Amino acid sequence: MKLNLHVLEISGTWEPNDAERRAAWEVYVELVTRVSVVPLRADEGLLREALTSMYSLFATTRDVLRQHGPEVAEPKRNGQYNFGYLAVAMLNFGIRPLLARWHPALEDWENQQPVDRSRREHEQLWPQADELRAALTDTRRILTAYTDLLASACGVPNLLEAVPASD
Repeated sequence: MKLNLHVLEISGTWEPNDAERRAAWEVYVELVTRVSVVPLRADEGLLREALTSMYSLFATTRDVLRQHGPEVAEPKRNGQYNFGYLAVAMLNFGIRPLLARWHPALEDWENQQPVDRSRREHEQLWPQADELRAALTDTRRILTAYTDLLASACGVPNLLEAVPASD
């Protein structure tokens, strides 16, 4: 396996145990059904909702880690990775940089919304909207690599084939 997180590259092996496979499935389902890997076209959705969806992956992943316990993070022989490490790396290096930069910037713009303008209209007028959409696309590439890895760990076909391609 190989994951490039821009700041960190993870390369090595992972042979998941049964607990890790179950945990991987839960996170996989969350990833593959969210804007995390589903393209957000310029004329679709709200950037705020996309960031909120990304943020919710923190709570979901924490819950999965708690529910499955230390068995998903036990050290393995020959320096193999474990689900716990990979999940925390996904959050801290895959998603957190996006949220740390863009959540407050978008919030500042939202606070300037005139009362007579819709949320969508206001968001579309944001000078940094295209830049945030590009950042979402970059993060989507990272998370798509995670979905590939998790599908493989679960022994299932990659469900990303059911995700519409971006234009």
